[in-house]
Amino acid sequence: MSPRALIVDDEAPAREELRYLLEEATGGTDVQVVGEATNGEEALVLLRSLDYDLVFLDIRMPGLTGLQVAEQLRELPNRPKVIFTTAYPDHAVEAFDLAAADYLVKPFDAERLARAVERALGAQENTTADDAEPAGAARNGEHRAQPAAEPDPLVRIPVQRDGRTVLIDGDAIVYAAAARGYSSLKLAEDKVLVSFSLNELERRLQGHFFRVHRSYLVNLRYVRELVPDFRGHLVLVMNDRQRSRVEVSRRHASGLRKRLGV
Repeated sequence: MSPRALIVDDEAPAREELRYLLEEATGGTDVQVVGEATNGEEALVLLRSLDYDLVFLDIRMPGLTGLQVAEQLRELPNRPKVIFTTAYPDHAVEAFDLAAADYLVKPFDAERLARAVERALGAQENTTADDAEPAGAARNGEHRAQPAAEPDPLVRIPVQRDGRTVLIDGDAIVYAAAARGYSSLKLAEDKVLVSFSLNELERRLQGHFFRVHRSYLVNLRYVRELVPDFRGHLVLVMNDRQRSRVEVSRRHASGLRKRLGV
C-alpha cells in the first residue's frame, strides 16, 4: 500500500504545485495524497481521524502555525513523518527540534522533494524494523538480546545556506564562538552562523565538547596544543588548517586539563 500523505498549506496554488512535484518526484505511485488542509485546525482534525505516513506542512498559516501543529502531533499514537515546506528559512532550528524529517524552502524542485520523501520514509521503515519482534519469537518464548550499550546519539546542527538547510555533523565542528544573537561554527574549511546560543549548542554538543570560556565551546578532538599567552592565560591551538587559537578562561582551565588528562 502506498504511503498516505496530507498537504497542509493555506494557499491553493502552493498545494497544487506540491501535488504536481510529488507526482513528478515519485512517479505518481510511491506516495498517495489523500487529504488537504488549509490551516492547522483542519490539519489536526484530519490527522486525528486517519493514519497518515507523511505530512507536508507549511509554517505560517492563519490560526495555528505549522510548528504548533507539529508539536501536537507528538500526542498521536501513530505519528506521521513531517516535512516542512515553507518560504521562510528562519524556522529550521525549531523544526528540527520537533524531529522534522526535512525542511524545504520554497521554491524547491522535484529532485529535492524526492530526497526529502526518501529520507522520511526511510526513517519510518527503520523505526518499524527496530520495533518489530522477530517471527516466531513470541510463540517460542524467545526474546531478542538487548544491545550492551546504546550508540552515541547522532548530533547534527541545521545551517541555512542559499535557501537550503544543511545539516552539519557535530564531529565536523572545530569550535563554536558566541556572536551577537547567533553562534559561529568553525569548521575545517569554513565558518557558518547558526541561530543557536552557545548555551543551546553546549546542550546539544555534549560528549567530547567542552566549554573553555563564556564565549567558546571546543571540540576536544581538535585540540593540538596548550600554550600560555603573554598574560599567563592558557590558549588552545586547534588542529585545523589555520591552527586556530582559542582562549581558555582561568575558571575553566583546571577542568579542561582534567578532561584532557594533562
